[in-house]
Amino acid sequence: MIATVTSQGKTRWMIIDEAFNTEKLIEFLQALIKDADKKIFLILDNLRVHHSKLVKAWVAERRAQIELFYLPSYSPELNPEERLNADLKQEMGKRVPLRTKARLRDAASNHMKMLEQNPERVIGYFQDRRVRYAA
Repeated sequence: MIATVTSQGKTRWMIIDEAFNTEKLIEFLQALIKDADKKIFLILDNLRVHHSKLVKAWVAERRAQIELFYLPSYSPELNPEERLNADLKQEMGKRVPLRTKARLRDAASNHMKMLEQNPERVIGYFQDRRVRYAA
């Protein structure tokens, strides 16, 4: 799954069944700008895919619509999206073991849909002093 969160409590996400790669990232970025009414400022970690030449070229062609910012290396504590990951993992841990990929996918999807209906929970991710810069 790839996801992003905003300090206004919005989430955008996409569950990916196969390996995450440049094409999947660009597909996600396309979906972000398609629905945006203003320029997107997106914070990313240093996953190799995030720095690929194809991604950089794609973003450069759309610089009026989207701009990427990269966190310092080895600093997941600065990434607001890591709060979402922790929330998701905590909720998944409360469930009966999900032994199939389909059940895991459904549980993740249901949790993300719940977050869409609970923006205050997402806003809470930004209360940590280490990610307030993104608010």
